[in-house]
Amino acid sequence: MQPAGISLSFLLLVVLETSNFQSCVARDTITFYSLLPDDGTTIISAGKRFELGFFNPEDNINTGRYIGIWYYNLSPRTVVWIANRDEPLLYVPGYFAIVEDGNLKLLDEKGSSYFQTNLESSSPVNRTLKLLDSGNLALIDGTSGNILWQSFAEPTDTFLPGMKMDGGLKLVSWNNSGNPATGNFTFQQDQENGLPKIMKGKIAPHWKSDQSGSVELPYSVAFFLSNFSRSVNQATYKSSSAYPSTNPGSANTSLNYSDELESYANTRLLMNSSGEIQFYRREQDGWSLTWKEPHDACSVYNPCGDYGSCNLKSGGLNCDCLPGFKPVFPDFWNTGDFSGGCERKLAICNKTSKPDTFLNLKLMKVGKPDIPSAADSEDTCRQENCLSNCECQAYYYAGFDIRSRTHNAGSSCLIWTSVLTNLQEEYVDGGHNLSIRIPVSAIETTSSDCQTCGKNIVPYPLATGPNCGDPSYRSFTCDESTGQLFFSTSDNRYEVINVNKDDRRFVIQVNSLRAENCAARTSVGRVLQLNQSLPFSVTNWCFNESLTFSDRPSVQHEQGIQISWNPPLEPICSSPNACQDWPDSSCAATAIPDQKRCLCNSNYKWDNLALKCISEILANTNQSEGTWSKRENPSTSVNRVTVIIVTTVIAVVLLAGTLTCSFYRRIIAKRKVTEKSIPGNPMPYLDDSERQAAELVDEDDKIVDVPYFSLESILAATNNFSDTNKLGRGGFGPVYKGIFPGEKEIAVKRLSSHSGQGMEEFRNEVMLIAKLQHRNLVRLLGYCIKGPEKILLYEYMPNKSLDTFIFDEGRCIVLDWNIRFNIILGIARGLLYLHQDSRLRIIHRDLKTSNILLDEEMNPKISDFGLARIVQGKETEANTIKVVGTYGYMSPEYAIEGLFSVKSDVFSFGVIILEIVSGKRNTSGFYRSEEALSLLGYAWRLWQERKALDLVDKKLLESCNGTEVMKSINIGLLCVQDDPSDRPTMSNVLIMLSSETTTLPSPNQPAFVGRRRTSSTSASLSSKAETISINEMTISAEDGR
Repeated sequence: MQPAGISLSFLLLVVLETSNFQSCVARDTITFYSLLPDDGTTIISAGKRFELGFFNPEDNINTGRYIGIWYYNLSPRTVVWIANRDEPLLYVPGYFAIVEDGNLKLLDEKGSSYFQTNLESSSPVNRTLKLLDSGNLALIDGTSGNILWQSFAEPTDTFLPGMKMDGGLKLVSWNNSGNPATGNFTFQQDQENGLPKIMKGKIAPHWKSDQSGSVELPYSVAFFLSNFSRSVNQATYKSSSAYPSTNPGSANTSLNYSDELESYANTRLLMNSSGEIQFYRREQDGWSLTWKEPHDACSVYNPCGDYGSCNLKSGGLNCDCLPGFKPVFPDFWNTGDFSGGCERKLAICNKTSKPDTFLNLKLMKVGKPDIPSAADSEDTCRQENCLSNCECQAYYYAGFDIRSRTHNAGSSCLIWTSVLTNLQEEYVDGGHNLSIRIPVSAIETTSSDCQTCGKNIVPYPLATGPNCGDPSYRSFTCDESTGQLFFSTSDNRYEVINVNKDDRRFVIQVNSLRAENCAARTSVGRVLQLNQSLPFSVTNWCFNESLTFSDRPSVQHEQGIQISWNPPLEPICSSPNACQDWPDSSCAATAIPDQKRCLCNSNYKWDNLALKCISEILANTNQSEGTWSKRENPSTSVNRVTVIIVTTVIAVVLLAGTLTCSFYRRIIAKRKVTEKSIPGNPMPYLDDSERQAAELVDEDDKIVDVPYFSLESILAATNNFSDTNKLGRGGFGPVYKGIFPGEKEIAVKRLSSHSGQGMEEFRNEVMLIAKLQHRNLVRLLGYCIKGPEKILLYEYMPNKSLDTFIFDEGRCIVLDWNIRFNIILGIARGLLYLHQDSRLRIIHRDLKTSNILLDEEMNPKISDFGLARIVQGKETEANTIKVVGTYGYMSPEYAIEGLFSVKSDVFSFGVIILEIVSGKRNTSGFYRSEEALSLLGYAWRLWQERKALDLVDKKLLESCNGTEVMKSINIGLLCVQDDPSDRPTMSNVLIMLSSETTTLPSPNQPAFVGRRRTSSTSASLSSKAETISINEMTISAEDGR
């Protein structure tokens, strides 16, 4: 291929000429007769400020050669512009030249073009490319002196003095610090309001300069982006301590305009690869960062979703749902994905219930209000402007002296009628005292609850004053001016950062530099000393040890301590009327002098967990099960007790025959289960739920050799399912680490009552795993069922699940290519055993990375058989009217038609291979194409373009075996083909993986090439494993453990 408009012989001749010339004189131009070769030659601006030449990125010399501009004689090299960011020259010499049609081109020795301007053809003789001292590279017409093309109009990731941010200018980040290719973040002007913003991908906002309702952009940056326009209104923007706060050129300034411009001479704005727009100023010792956004986790656009509140001190999680709200997608929320936001527990403006109240939150950042209006008092703002409007979500009363940069002056009452976004607590820089409307019943447990303190509920019996709660628990104070709740001890007070009324626990914040609580295992020397007479005790001295945010010095070195409170006695009362809110109780004297309490009436008993009086019959029944609080509300009449007794007697008579017939069978079941009890887990008796469990596995005389663990032993081993023992959370519930007698470590999976895994799935998993034995399948060690609790006990996997490694930027480096390839082989062997080699033919139906556990040697073990199905004889497929599985891993025939087979598992295995190779989830979007692709679609596109190795996780470049990687990608694409008959069997897969000589077939296009968006398919796609299926179809979103 010949170069466009310029001959190779001419290029070589010019190279020789210019090389000799450049050895004597530095130049700042390129002409038709003097091109720039890739031989170390550069051109330097006249004032020696910038340099143009070929280079390799310093952090990654293997990406190829680029032509770019950087600061002259500055180390490390600071690149400000690149011509061929997405098309590097790979191991071939290149030339930067003005060619015969007058355009500027980057060519290799074969004449292939890597960059070119698109100007009309013209004689190149009178055109000159000049590097200016501003850093601008300009192609100039020698006759007219006009600039025909300039790099300032086509920047990469850097904005320099002399540029102007307008509707067409964009800064696009590098892919990463060592790869200049187009990245994920774009800094551009918002077409709606003309203010800058950052986009992530093509449609998702990452940061907006007015997301808090006022403009967060400093005046110094706005002045810089305007190319130093005197029309920039300083009052619209924040002031900046780094630059003078006066407006250059205005009548009241004492500064000279040219002096002001000079202060910006050594500045630049960078859109970096992590999503931050950064303003730098060059000092004597290097670059000084003077401003950046987002400046912390809460500065990202709507980081916690709608109604989600961001707080840099919120117990390790950056987001909370405010009192009266709950996560829209609890499973995602619990794993740190807060994008779904929160929703109201109860609707506002309900005429049949108590009037709505307000959460009064101090110093809150919130999005722009919908209705600015006037009000002569806060009561008028609240009653007439908000409560009278059912659409009003929140209000802020500013008074008549309001000074706002974005709202009309004099607008004293600001109303929000749409969803609340960008909520952040303790926002000292322009935060509002926001009042959020909420139903009373959404936050009130009892009539004696204290009022909320800021975002903190204060549930009974906790007390912040004499008129609420229980006096014994009056260790709390509320700072009304800041909305902060404090817990007081005899010598100090601590801010409460979280209150959980369901667990009866709260978390206080201490300074870890003073505390040293995690190192100390005794009470001696600890910063917190609790009075033993108080109803409080520490449950976790090391709750979230790393509350550290480098950009917020005020919250560095902070640590949480978790404290529980004891269940209270009956409420204190002073008169009979005081017990009206406590049904079935009367105000009566107690053994303590001058103290009266609302004691339960005859035939009733105080339930200190449910905080009410309940029938003694129900109380005794509940006590035998170990809890009272989960029962329904008791009758407020003695007649209800009579009805219960009569009903019970009738039921006993009717069931007498059945009980007699089953008596001997239950005795046998009891003996069998007792014999199976392992040492250290004795079962002194079998209650009804345990008999049910025995029958569960003994049905049809099918004896399953799995030990039964008592609930008491499990509670002891897991420290009552404490958070410190929690390993993670799967689709069906949390998993805990249990330490049993003999220091035996066991993984305990506690099935959630809302998980969708009922008795059938539980029995299915117990029976299946008990009959399967393979080194690549997780081993079941026992089970427990008692009341609503369904628990499975597995061998403990210290390295948790595969997804916690390959999708984690930090931990993924542990898995080099050899380990990843061995994991692929191990999963293949386990699947082959399920499909062919075991005594049962099993289809797993929910194979995914979070269900692949890793032992101490990183050997994979397939787990979670709750959805698995047995096919008879030589059958390899079946169908179902209820589709269950996980989005991103389900084969098309199963997701659409309900047909599942061994080829369904093969499809899932193919997805896992591609995820292991790429380090990316199949549900992630790939934005480097015109449409958002799934991982399968992205892999297929690279395969067609013969760029399959571009799929490989960058962390694997040093350790990967090219042949094995290509083979794995090929097999992965074969496994995810649309037609099940085209997919290989697992026996063929294992042969292809193990053989070094087998020729692999070419794959056809995979299924689900385009990325599906959950927001548009909410009618049929659930983001929660526990969601009830719609049209007999239940799909779980990915959920790592």
